[in-house]
Formats: sequence, C-alpha cells, structure tokens
Amino acid sequence: MRVLLELLRIIFIFALLGGVAWLIVGKVYAINPETQKYQWIGAIGIYTLLFVLYRHRLQFSGWYKGKGRQKLSKKASLTLICLSVLLLAMPIMIGFFQA
Repeated sequence: MRVLLELLRIIFIFALLGGVAWLIVGKVYAINPETQKYQWIGAIGIYTLLFVLYRHRLQFSGWYKGKGRQKLSKKASLTLICLSVLLLAMPIMIGFFQA
C-alpha cells in the first residue's frame, strides 16, 4: 500500500510542480513564435529538474521506506542540472538563430 501511495504522490508532485513551472516557462516561450515549435524540449528540461529534486529531497519525506532510497551522485546531479538548463534555453536559442 505504501508503494502505491508513493507512486500517486510522485504523479501528483510532477503534475503540480511541472504544471506551475510550465506556466512560467511557457510565457517566456510565447514571446517568439519560432520558440513555440520547440516547447517540448523545455518540458523535458523541467521534468529533468523535477527528477533531480525528487531524488535529493522529496523521496525521503514520502511514505515509502524500503530499499533503494539514495541520492544521486554529485557528478550525476551536476550533469542532469546542466543538461536541463541547456534544454530550457534551447528553444530560445533556436528561435533567436532562426529569426
């Protein structure tokens, strides 16, 4: 039962935080019509950041208390954060160079 509750919690967190982040980032992408074609790249960046946040903070405050709960390594975290920032900036860069 705890596993099911934790899965529902993950879905809720990703939907809620991802939706709020998307509202903010979507307004930035709406400035240029060229960037709107590539918004999906920014969405991948948002969910990558949420994954890192979950693995570092949120998994330890949930219902699941079993094995396999560990933080990402510093190298993996830094790589994923840099990748997600690049993914968030990529639609803007593409729109800038196509205009």
